[in-house]
This record gives sequence, structure tokens and C-alpha cells, in this order.
Amino acid sequence: MKLVSIGLLFFYSILGWAQTAQEQMDSLKLRLDSIQSFEATIALHVDISFITMPDKMAQATFQKGEDMVITSDDFVLIPKRGLDLSFSELFKYSFLAIDRGEITGHSNVVRSISILPSNSKADFSVANLHVDAQNNRIVWAEINTKKDGTYILNLTYPDKGAILPTRLNVSFEMDRIRIPLNFAGSDVSIDRKKMRETEQKTGTIALNLEYTNIEKTQ
Repeated sequence: MKLVSIGLLFFYSILGWAQTAQEQMDSLKLRLDSIQSFEATIALHVDISFITMPDKMAQATFQKGEDMVITSDDFVLIPKRGLDLSFSELFKYSFLAIDRGEITGHSNVVRSISILPSNSKADFSVANLHVDAQNNRIVWAEINTKKDGTYILNLTYPDKGAILPTRLNVSFEMDRIRIPLNFAGSDVSIDRKKMRETEQKTGTIALNLEYTNIEKTQ
């Protein structure tokens, strides 16, 4: 009888940790909402086939409810949607979370979840996420926007408790964003012939973030 009781207790303990996709995303939204502000120094590396640009440094300042502000003494190339580290645009309106199953090959349980906005005012049509279920954070995202094309984000965190990444890779469609290349500066080289000949113009920016201040409510 004792063995049966222990077995049942273990079984129900496992079920207690299980969450639906909607519950997982509601929990994640609550955690991201706890971020009130942060400041960070950013090192940027640009990987675009027809643009040669040295690595740059910038400063980031975030206040909840406002767009993140990026400042730098140099010309920096940063896609606007790629730096929404609070993912506020995904959760701005009500949404439906769809469970796509588990992603194999990870040391932690990583779930594939699609987010469909319920309100037509949302600026994206669908977001496909890989969520570290145990640490309750997004490790990969494919966000299909209505006006700015598709963004793919890979996020790396410094430890199990972190909610903000220290490394972020952003891939994006350059045809869908406006880049003021004429004001790029003397240290930026642009192969305009290659740019014209490249059918599908994509870019990747790697960002390393060092936080100098993070304020959360929990």
C-alpha cells in the first residue's frame, strides 16, 4: 500500500507541473510584465552579404510602456522589432496559444507554441515560439509582422534565473525595412551591385548585452 501511495503522489506531482500552452504563455507574459526598466551596453556585429561594417557599441534604455531607446556615437544598424526584449507587442492584445509539441535535442523541456492575436489591431499575424518550459522564457521566436516582414530571434541567457538574454541573434528581411545607407558613414562599405543582384535580401545582427541596471517587480 505504501508503494502505491508513493506512486500516486509522484504521478500527481508531475501533473501538477503540467500546463496548457495558454497557461504557459499567460505565466510567461506575467513574468515579462515584471520588467519595469533596464539599461544595457550593446556590442553589435552585422552580417549582411553586401554591407561591410565594423562592430559597433551602443547604449539601450528601456522603460515599461515605452519603446526601447538606442543611442550611439556611430551609425548602428538595428531592426526595430528585433529588440523588443519584453515581447510587449506579442501580448499587447488578447491572443490564442496553440501547442505544437515538444522540441527535441535540448537539456530542458522546450515547447513549440504558436501565438495568434485575437485582435486585428495587432501588428503581427502569427508568432512561432520555442519556450523553455522549466525556466519560463523564450529561446527562439519567428515573428511574422504585417508590415515589416519576418523576424527570427535566437536568445541566449546567462543562467537559469535570467529573464533577459545576454546574447541575441536577429535575422530579418531587408526588403521590408528602410535603411538610411546614404548616411552610413565612412567606415561602412556597401556593394551596391551585389545589393541589386541579390534576390532575397536578408540580414543578421548579433548583439551581446551587458546590463548595468535591471528593475523588476518580482
